[in-house]
Order: sequence, then C-alpha cells, then structure tokens
Amino acid sequence: MAIVERIQAEINTLTPEEYGYFRQWFWARDWQRWERQFERDAASGKLDFLLEEAFAEKAQGQLREIRLPVSRLAQR
Repeated sequence: MAIVERIQAEINTLTPEEYGYFRQWFWARDWQRWERQFERDAASGKLDFLLEEAFAEKAQGQLREIRLPVSRLAQR
C-alpha cells in the first residue's frame, strides 16, 4: 500500500486545475477499462442471461418504456 499512499499524498498537493485534469483522466481511464471488461464478458457469453431475461419479459408483456426527463438525456 505504500505506493497508493504516495499517490494519495501527491494528489493532495495538486492545484484545483491539476486535480480537475487528473479526475477527468482517471474517469476516462476507468471507463475504458470497464468497457473492455464488458466487451470481454459479452463475447464470452457471460451476459447472455440478460438478453434471455429481457426477451422472456417482453414475451410476457412485462417490459415498459423508460421515460427519462429531458435534463437527464442532456447529460448523456
């Protein structure tokens, strides 16, 4: 954990502008890692159960339209 503690200490010394840049970089990096994992899981069939559940619910008429407020759509 010594490395993590050093990183934390360095983060605490960042200016607000540097911290904002770091957060943006880290968020983008984290998102890319998540997206790659999602793609691997989808390709391997790990997520097939989600499709099966959705198709079953659609066949039973249990799905409903999701309506997001306009403000939420603008955030996407």
